[in-house]
Order: sequence, then structure tokens, then C-alpha cells
Amino acid sequence: MDGLLAWAERAGRRPAAEPGRGGLRFAFYGRVSTEDYQDPVTSRARQLGQAGALVAGHGRIVAHFFDVGQSRTLAWARRPQAAALVAVLADPGRGWDAIVIGEYERAFYGSRYAAMAPLFEHYGVQLWMPEAGGRVDYASEHDEQAMTVLGRSSKREITRTSIRVRTAMAAQTREQGRYLGGRPPYGYRLAEAGPHPNKAHAAWGRRAHRLEPDPGTAHVVRWMFAQRLTGHSVARIARALNDAGIPCPSAADPGRNPHRTGSAWTLGTVAAILANPRYTGRQVWNRQRTDSELADPANTSLGHKTVQRWNLPDGWVISARPAHPALVSEADFHRRPGHQRRPRPRPQGRRPGRAGQPQVPAGRSAGLRDLRAADGISLVQQQARLPVPPRPHQRRRARSGPAEECLHPRGPHPGAPPRPAPPADRHTARSGAPAGKGRLWGFTVSEGGLEPPYP
Repeated sequence: MDGLLAWAERAGRRPAAEPGRGGLRFAFYGRVSTEDYQDPVTSRARQLGQAGALVAGHGRIVAHFFDVGQSRTLAWARRPQAAALVAVLADPGRGWDAIVIGEYERAFYGSRYAAMAPLFEHYGVQLWMPEAGGRVDYASEHDEQAMTVLGRSSKREITRTSIRVRTAMAAQTREQGRYLGGRPPYGYRLAEAGPHPNKAHAAWGRRAHRLEPDPGTAHVVRWMFAQRLTGHSVARIARALNDAGIPCPSAADPGRNPHRTGSAWTLGTVAAILANPRYTGRQVWNRQRTDSELADPANTSLGHKTVQRWNLPDGWVISARPAHPALVSEADFHRRPGHQRRPRPRPQGRRPGRAGQPQVPAGRSAGLRDLRAADGISLVQQQARLPVPPRPHQRRRARSGPAEECLHPRGPHPGAPPRPAPPADRHTARSGAPAGKGRLWGFTVSEGGLEPPYP
């Protein structure tokens, strides 16, 4: 009986890898979050050194998979190198027997281990990590609990860091009016504001920045607000800028807008500028937020993706005092048309119809009214309905038989005088200015662009 038990124990024990016979063949996986603030070379060397020390005496590393610029919150299928590793798991000739990682947080986050461990176990691939002291036992309850605790700790670290960063950025905006990065608004440019307030960053040579008016575009923003205050529509302002040949924001700064065409001004661009409170000289932060939603609702294993959404004004963080020169006064910014619009209260139930007509459900037109809650959207909706010019060449013809004459024949009347040819420059025809130069609502339109009437 004792011999049978000894045989069963020896048969169930995995043979130890012998260095002389080569041992196990490991595939190393590592990751670095951001390429701008971390050195991928240094981080990879550190993780590879920890993995090499862990498998010393058990085998050697024969393959490398290293993701650069990928967050730990992404699922393995959405990381390029991790997805490549998973793709070769089913190949018996993949060339390695186990996976080794230098740190738990570099590979897993939250419940990522619980999603990947059954896959590794199915294909007979071992997983080694320093937190387990070597090989992870998929059947061990102790190892499973340890991986669960590490996943929660990794997720908690991300959550706490996000809270600390957002709280600090809100305080820096509200109390100091500090510029926190991003593209400067159209009409401004970046200027140095001395050494960085953080002593460590200042020792590294980093400088603080602030906004200052851009001599090439600031006068265009002032003109846009002035014309909006006089009652001109957003559509007319956009049309005038295009007619005058003024470069749109993406064309004026193509280096910071490589994802835009830069072809022309649009209604959305003009409305966004007129609704931006940073032109009052105040620093504003948190106009947009980052939400997380499922990357694919049909496949929850892909995890979540980040999406940008606009916040309502009550969620903005505004500096307590002006932080940079203003291009429009706060009084004019609040006085512009469309600023005081508020969404109408949505009626409950069914609203009464006209006399002799059935009642109309309240939600039929409520969707359009709800869109007016965002400042600037109502301008686009209302001002885009431009009057359609008459088309004399499309006169209606009376229905007539073959022997009847047409009451309204095509073309001008035979007795009408000839129509004069349109001028080459319609702005010249309006203002009576010499050829090549015209007047556009108080501005001079020339070959050089839009010249303001003030210096």
C-alpha cells in the first residue's frame, strides 16, 4: 500500500526543469503606460530584469512582447503586443511554454486575470509572476484570492490617482488661474510665464505657460463678437469669413489640428468660438469630461473605452480672477444673442392640440427643445434657415395640351432689357471701393485678408 501511494505522489508531481536540459521556454510580457512621461527603454529593462531573476534556474526567456503607450485598463485583445501573444496561444509550434511578467500591474487590472487565466490553462501555458513567487497555480484557491486582491489594489490605485489629479487641477484653475495644457483657443497663443510652480519640474527645466492674444487672429475674434452683438447671425458671420478668405482655426494652426481638413469656416466653429468663456480672460477647465463605456456591448471581455462628452456650465471650473488678456468683456459675452436661452419646461402627459385637431404627444417636439440647453446649438438651428433666393429660370409652366401655348415660356421676356453682368467682386459692388478691395461690416477686405478699422 505504501508503494502505491509513493508512486501516485511521484506520478502527480511535475518534473522540475533542469538547466542542463534547457528548462522551460518563457515568453516575456511587459507594458509601459505613456511614452511621453516614461522611458520605454528603462521601463522595459527593469521589467525584463525582474522577470529574468524570477525564472533563473527554471528556464530562459525566448520571446518578448512589450506594449508601449497602452493603459492597464485596456483588455488584452485591445493591446497590440498582448493581442499578438494571445493569437499564438493555440499554435503548438509557438516556441515557448510559459509566460512571465515583471509586475502584476503591467499585465492585469481589476478582473483581467480572471478573464485570461482560463485561456492560459486551456492551452497548457504556465504563468509566472513575482507576486506569486514563481508559477501561479490555477487550481489553488490561495493563488486565486491573491490575484483578486492584486486586481482590486491595481484598480484602486487608478481611482485614487484620478481623484487626486482632478482635485488638484480644479484648485489650480480656480485659485491660480493656471494654464493646464491643451490647444490654445483660436485668437490666443502660448507665452512663457516663468519657471514651473512645482520645484521638481522647475529643476528639470520645465516652464509654465499662459495665454496671450495672437496678433494674427485676435482681431478676428473681436470682430466676430462685435458682429454677433449687432445682431448678425452665425451663418452670416461664417459666410463673411469665408468670402474674405480668412483661414479657419485648423488652417491657421495646422500643427495642432492634424485631424481636421482646414477647408473653411463652419457654423459649428463660429458657434463654438462665440460660446467659449475663455475669451473673457477667465481660465476655464472641465468643459469636457472623460466617460467610460463598454467597447462592445456584445463582447464584454473587450472591456471599456473612453469617450469625451461636454459638461453643462454648472460643472465648469472658472478662475476666481482674470488669468489672461480678454478679447471680449464679460458684459458683452453675457449680452450676446442666444446666451440667455434656457430649455423650456417639458410638459407632462399630452399637450392640447388646436381646435378641431387631436392632441399631440408631448414628447414629439421635446427632443428639439432639449437640444437648446447647450449654449450655441440653438444659434446653429435657428440661423441655418437662410432665405432661399428666387430662381427666375425655374418658373412654373401651365399644364397645356399639344395645341396650346405655354403661359410662362422659359427664359426672359423677349421685350425685357438685357441683364447687366455681375461684378467680379461683389464686395466691391456693395461698397463702391476700388477693384480688389471692399468693405465688409466695418472691415476692409483686401488681398491680405481682413483688415480691422482700428490699429
